[in-house]
This record gives sequence, structure tokens and C-alpha cells, in this order.
Amino acid sequence: MLTIHKKVLLDEAMNPIAVQIDYADWVEIARRLGIEPKIGESTTLQRFEGTISLTEDPRAFQTRMREEWR
Repeated sequence: MLTIHKKVLLDEAMNPIAVQIDYADWVEIARRLGIEPKIGESTTLQRFEGTISLTEDPRAFQTRMREEWR
């Protein structure tokens, strides 16, 4: 059985919000689950092409959002 060393991250109200594990543990978990891509294998994103359509230029949106915080 695999022993996983973990750290639970809490918010200000002491509610758990995330779990952090060592990278070596993650590598072993991914290997056992078969979810890591093979070395040299790239992930293709073409299947997501055209999935969303933007109604506004992203840079204009970012500028507008930042202006609201001033």
C-alpha cells in the first residue's frame, strides 16, 4: 500500500480548502492510475478549437476589469 504524505490547507475560518501532496507521491499515483502522458507525447488541444466564442476582445475585457478595481 502506498503511504501518501499530505498537508491540508485551511482558510481563515479553519475550513479545509485544498490538500497538498509531495510531487513524488503524485508521480506514483499518476503512474498507477495511468493518467500521465508518455515521455515525448504532447497533449493536443485542437479538439477544443472553436468551443467558445468571445463577445469581447480579451485584452479590452482585462483592461475594463482592472479599471473597476481602481
